[in-house]
Amino acid sequence: MSLYTCDLHVHSCLSPCADNDNTPNNLAGMASLNHIDIMALTDHNSTKNCPAFFEACKRYGIIPVPGMELTTSEEIHVVCLFPTLEQAMAFNEVVDSKRIRFPNSKEIFGDQLILNGEDELIGEEPDFLTNATEISLEEVPELVGQFDGVCYPAHIDREANGCIAVLGTFPETPYFTAAELHDAENEAPYREKYPILRDKRILFSSDAHYLTDLREENYTVEIPDEPYSGALVRENLLRLIGNRE
Repeated sequence: MSLYTCDLHVHSCLSPCADNDNTPNNLAGMASLNHIDIMALTDHNSTKNCPAFFEACKRYGIIPVPGMELTTSEEIHVVCLFPTLEQAMAFNEVVDSKRIRFPNSKEIFGDQLILNGEDELIGEEPDFLTNATEISLEEVPELVGQFDGVCYPAHIDREANGCIAVLGTFPETPYFTAAELHDAENEAPYREKYPILRDKRILFSSDAHYLTDLREENYTVEIPDEPYSGALVRENLLRLIGNRE
């Protein structure tokens, strides 16, 4: 059992609202500088930069978590995390089939760059990524669970795309074991105001869209890690978030 520092909500240059400097290697390098042990790449409605991110994290000794920030049909953001790259990419195929597609206007929204492990451009996502999908909030936990993943509402203390702002409260159904806050100081007042949060794991993440958004103070958690491997730490982290035995 060891203490790990985590940032489980970070965007790369694939997200149109993120800076083009947020390449997989730059993110991994900044994680190392900020003493982050575990980082999740969670681009909007896509995992296509996760393979490059895994390569970059290996160079810097960071444990990568493949993920996605899914936009539901209600326009609520949900962080989805997976134990393996293969499961994340399979989930991506399902989400791809549920996206509402229209061409990305790069001049308005920004580039959507797909890179390889050397930060070389290998493609661009042609259709806008951040809009709502056809997947409802009610459907998300079961769908993510089909790929052994865990999910929880993102930045519930924000107006834009936070579940409380959209729904007026934290939902009783579907059931979530965790929730994300952007600002750690909001934990006590939110647990007080919304009693449903009192039995949930609260995580804090940067939601970094720029390299300068990454923090030196991050969420920490004790994770079983013997016999040590990055895959075991990642799997046990998701078990803790999902309250799995």
